[in-house]
Amino acid sequence: MTRLFNIVDAFSRLLFWIAQIVTVVLVISMIYEVVARYAFGAPTMWAFDISYMCTGSLFVLGAAYALREDAHVRIDFLAQKMPTGFRRRLEGVVFVFLLTPIFAALSKFAVERAWRAWTTAEVESVSPWAPLMWPFFSILAVGLIALTLQQLVHGLRAFRGQDDQPFKREA
Repeated sequence: MTRLFNIVDAFSRLLFWIAQIVTVVLVISMIYEVVARYAFGAPTMWAFDISYMCTGSLFVLGAAYALREDAHVRIDFLAQKMPTGFRRRLEGVVFVFLLTPIFAALSKFAVERAWRAWTTAEVESVSPWAPLMWPFFSILAVGLIALTLQQLVHGLRAFRGQDDQPFKREA
């Protein structure tokens, strides 16, 4: 099982590095748009599409790694009052039996949506640039799959009592 954990963690880390590259692309494209618009009076027709696609990609590509590193916002005033063993079992149940199936269904939908966009050569219909949508939908699908796997691993670690997340902060 440790091998599965390591593979999922490595996949999340890889997507995190890709998200960092997407951040650079977003920043460069927005700087280019601002300079083109205000310095040369020639706005681009692709800036809005790039901005929402990069921003959406950043969110899903970094979500699994954020879960792995416990970087999500957490309200745990009730959890702090629970016995550690009960809290771990509860977190395991929530992640394995509630969140993982929900996100697996979302991942399935995202994969189907990306496939449909690929087979139909779907383009953004409200954009003058009209970019193909399958790359964006595919990135969303991969990010959701990674988040689903990381949730499963997080829940299994909680069941095993492994201190990789919120429990390590306790003193």
